Amino acid sequence: MCLSKLLNFFNLYFFDVAGLSLKTQYLTALFLAVRLYCSFVMEYDIHTVLDCATFATTLWVIYMIRFKLKSSYMKEKDNFAIYYVVLPCAILAFAVHPSTTHNIIDRISWAFCVYLEAVSVLPQLRLMQNTKIVEPFTAHYVFALGVSRFLSCAHWVLQVLDTRGRLLTALGYGLWPPLVLLAEIVQTFILADFCYYYVKSVVGGQLVLRLPSGVV
Repeated sequence: MCLSKLLNFFNLYFFDVAGLSLKTQYLTALFLAVRLYCSFVMEYDIHTVLDCATFATTLWVIYMIRFKLKSSYMKEKDNFAIYYVVLPCAILAFAVHPSTTHNIIDRISWAFCVYLEAVSVLPQLRLMQNTKIVEPFTAHYVFALGVSRFLSCAHWVLQVLDTRGRLLTALGYGLWPPLVLLAEIVQTFILADFCYYYVKSVVGGQLVLRLPSGVV
C-alpha cells in the first residue's frame, strides 16, 4: 500500500491525475480512517504508524484531484457508484464481525474496514475499463497495489499454515475467521487480470497499457 501511494504521489507531483479514480481514493480514505480508529482503541502497533502515513498521503491525493489538478480528472469515466460497495460492506460487518471482548461498535468497525479494503479498488478498475488505455504511472500505481495485496494475502496464508490453523481460531469463531481470509484472497485476485496484462505490456516494451475487452 505504501509503495503504491508513493507512486501515486510521484505521478501527481510531476504529471496529472488522468486515469486515477477519485472514488477509489475516497474508499481508501474511509477504510483507513476506520482502521486507524480501531487501531487506537484496540491494538496500537507499527501498522498504525504506517496507516497514518498512508491516510495522510491519500488525503493529499484527494485534495490534488479535487482542486489542483481537477482539469485532468476524468470525472465522466469515474462513474462507479460507491454505495454499491459501502452499504453491502456495512451490512456484512453488522452480520459477521469479530467475537472478541471489545465493544460491539469497535468490532463492527473492524469488520467493515476489512471488507471495504478488499473492494476499494473497484472504482479504479471501472475507470480503466471505461478508458481501455492506462497511462504508465497509473498502471504502475495499480500494479504496485496488486503486488502489495498479493504479499498481504501470502502473509496471511503462510501465517495460517505456520500456526496450523490456530491463527484463525485466535481471531474468534463462526464465520469471521474464514471471511477475513476470504477478504485477503478477494482483494488479491480482483487485480489478477490487470497485473497479467501489465506484466505482458512491460515485457513487450509498451509504454501505454491497452486493455482488451472484458478485462477488469
